[in-house]
Amino acid sequence: MDDRHRPGVEEFVTAWATALHRAHYVPISAGQRHRIVSALADRLVAAVLTDPVRPGDGQRIGADLVAAGFGSPEALGGTIAVIGARLLAALGVADDPTRATRLNGLLADLAAGFASAAHDRSLREQDTVRLAALAARTQAEEALRVSEARFRRFATHDQLTGLPNLTRFTEELGRLCSAAVPVDRVGVCCLDVDDFAAVNDVLGHQVGDLLLREIANRLAALTDPRIDLVARLDSDRFAILVRDTTCAEDAIKIADRALATLAAPFRVNGTEVPLTASAGVAEGTVADDGATLMRDSEIALHWAKADGKATLRRFDQDRSAADAARYRLSAAMPAALHRGEFTAAYQPIAALRSGRLAGVEALARWRHPQLGLLTAARFIDLAEHTGLVVALGRHLLEQACRQASDWQRIQPGLYVSVNVSVRQLRQNGLAGEVAQILDRTGLPPHLLQLEVTEQAVIDLTGVVTESLAALMALGVRIVIDDFGIGYANLANLRSLPLHGLKLDASLTRPSAQPVRRPGARRPGTDDDFLRTVVSLGHRLGLVVTAEGIETAQQALRLTATGCDNGQGWHFGRPVPPDEITASIVAQRDRDAVSHDTARPAFPAQQR
Repeated sequence: MDDRHRPGVEEFVTAWATALHRAHYVPISAGQRHRIVSALADRLVAAVLTDPVRPGDGQRIGADLVAAGFGSPEALGGTIAVIGARLLAALGVADDPTRATRLNGLLADLAAGFASAAHDRSLREQDTVRLAALAARTQAEEALRVSEARFRRFATHDQLTGLPNLTRFTEELGRLCSAAVPVDRVGVCCLDVDDFAAVNDVLGHQVGDLLLREIANRLAALTDPRIDLVARLDSDRFAILVRDTTCAEDAIKIADRALATLAAPFRVNGTEVPLTASAGVAEGTVADDGATLMRDSEIALHWAKADGKATLRRFDQDRSAADAARYRLSAAMPAALHRGEFTAAYQPIAALRSGRLAGVEALARWRHPQLGLLTAARFIDLAEHTGLVVALGRHLLEQACRQASDWQRIQPGLYVSVNVSVRQLRQNGLAGEVAQILDRTGLPPHLLQLEVTEQAVIDLTGVVTESLAALMALGVRIVIDDFGIGYANLANLRSLPLHGLKLDASLTRPSAQPVRRPGARRPGTDDDFLRTVVSLGHRLGLVVTAEGIETAQQALRLTATGCDNGQGWHFGRPVPPDEITASIVAQRDRDAVSHDTARPAFPAQQR
């Protein structure tokens, strides 16, 4: 799509033209004004998106704005306000730090070009005035100085709060990071008001603007000799520039004070408005690039938001590198799925009383061409976040069903257990997809077990309930995975179409026994607790499987509680399907020789 015709750009052009019309009267029609602004917007969009950057684009746009007749400081102020607030969002790159940095530079150049052109124009007008009346020279020069000061203020200050804006903040940060200033270290604290959009939605934008002024006043009132500048960057985002820091802790202390001062309730038009804010802090030597410090503080702010809001985070290079690695993995996943790099490893599930193999769980693996074999912990959350988990789950389910169907020839009745994500459950048509996979692979439905988390069945309404009921109607087994650590509602547990429960590994490990006070009742033991959970499952007609069994002692203990099946390293680690096949064949051969059916089939191939 041509950048000029992206959704939202036309609205941006209209908003810019409207701002110019309100700021400065020029005797042209609305259509002429729209065409002028549209042409300037085309050049501005190209300057933001096109690589490499062409020097002077911003200055030329500012000069042409003056040449079109919009030479007042109000026109410049309206232009900078509209571009800064709307352009990146209109282009769909609001979260792109590279484009944001480029736009900041373009705005600074635009203001400089505007001021220069306005200055030249003013000088030409002065020449006319000087020829007409030399006596007006002093007055004209004074008017010029005032006009330039107004231009400069509009270009470098926020009109709503009076604070320096992003352009001025960037200039000052660059100045401190230059060799001309005797400063060794600087810090940037980027702050954002949490859920500020709700204030505008509920109380209105007028109250929101008043609140932003109060926030600006509180931040500007912070007293510390190291605070060099407090600025409003955009909307509800502010920044504090700290100079002469000795370490990151200096900037963190100032950010803490800023969060504390914003945590006190505000009163606007008789309404008390409680607010919280989040902050990101980056600190370094002046040898670091100012743009890098700014970007790092915004990354840290994003972490603070993601970690629960109302807190601050310091930029950490290791976390940033980990985020970048996760992004690279996420970006590589669609092509990896297309290339068939995702496969399944299978972990034995044993009947505890006999020790024999009852089923296997299919666990996702990624044969990454550079990183080697990756477990699901490295990529499943990424797939869930991007939505790729639906296609990935479908791929692994078919692979597991086909393999389980092949195993029926050597061990009839062996079932396969496959994890189903929340996204898959909430998708229409899941049961139909499962039915088609069973038809294609020839696996009987009762030998497919689907594991869902407690989180997935908190709210049994709509698509989730329909999917579970349809799967149960197919004859597929449904079990709750990692039972005991989530939010399962016991009433839901009773009404769900379930086949079994898989107890989380944390329930099978010994717990610290509480100190018994004199006269207090005797606390129940771990075994008492397990027996109760297992008994609950059995009373509901469910098969209970314990996860995380790593030793023979744990297996005996779980058997004594009445648990039906067990899974864990004691019975075998996740392995390729051919190793499961080899173990089944080996046990079958031993049975044929010894007829000792009580001998456990696993662990036969512990690794």
